[in-house]
Amino acid sequence: MNDLSIYNHWLEVMTWMREWAASKNLRFDKESDFPAYIYRMEREYALPTTVQSVSIGLPSGKPVIVASVSPLHEPIKGIELRLMGGHSHWHLHAHDAHLLEGKRAFNRERLNKILTGVFSVAV
Repeated sequence: MNDLSIYNHWLEVMTWMREWAASKNLRFDKESDFPAYIYRMEREYALPTTVQSVSIGLPSGKPVIVASVSPLHEPIKGIELRLMGGHSHWHLHAHDAHLLEGKRAFNRERLNKILTGVFSVAV
């Protein structure tokens, strides 16, 4: 499988998260860039984004859920959603043209359901 597939899915997940946060008047923040990008200086970068992790948080700035994607050097790549201060987390992997959570398709509706559940108790 093409490694770029997961990074293209990552762009999509970040867009969904940004739009969901905006619709709820919550913060959407970049948490980090890829370390490999930071140290590249002026050389070209092979990925469609430089962002490795983002969060959605309360207006006060406290992140509630953080999402990140594997760096290039990881042999098995994926996207992870992690609830801050909790045990819940979700692992997503690219399969062909689809993003999967285990064997279940992961899409905007699934992300919205997760975020709605998380923020119904976080606020």
